[in-house]
Amino acid sequence: MSTAGQPIITATEFECVTPILRVSNVGESIAYYVGVLGFKIDWQAGDFASVGRDRCHIMLAEGEQGHAGTWVWIGVEDAGRLYEEYKAKGAMIRRPPTSYEWAYELQVFDPDGHVLRLGSEPRQDEPIGPWLDENGVLWQKQADGSFQKVEKK
Repeated sequence: MSTAGQPIITATEFECVTPILRVSNVGESIAYYVGVLGFKIDWQAGDFASVGRDRCHIMLAEGEQGHAGTWVWIGVEDAGRLYEEYKAKGAMIRRPPTSYEWAYELQVFDPDGHVLRLGSEPRQDEPIGPWLDENGVLWQKQADGSFQKVEKK
C-alpha cells in the first residue's frame, strides 16, 4: 500500500503525569502534604487542589475522582535523606528505604491511605530487601528470581 499523498502523523511529546488522588478532606490533605511532606500549594478551587514539590505535582480531589488506596511512584534525588526529613516531621512511614533492582525506595502513607513510593537510584552495595505488598505481607526475592512469603517469627 502506498503512503504517497497521506499526511505524515508525528507523535506529540508527553509533558508529565499528575495523579489525581481521591481524598476525604482536601484541607486536611493539603495540611499533610504541605506541613509534613514538604509540598507547596499550586492552586486550590474549592474541594479540588494541586500540590507540588519541585517538578512533582499531585492533584487532590475531595470525594469525586480516583479511588482509595492508590499507589504513586515518585522519583527523588535521595530516598535516604528524604526518609530522615520525613521521619523528623512525623510522616506516616509505611516502609523505610529498601534496596530493590529498580530503586532505593521509601514508602509513605497519606491521610487517605494512598501510598507514595519515593525512589532514588538503586544502591548496588546493599542486598535486595523484601517487598511489602498491599496487604502488609513481606515477600523475599529468591535466588531463582521468584518471591517467597516471609514467615513471621
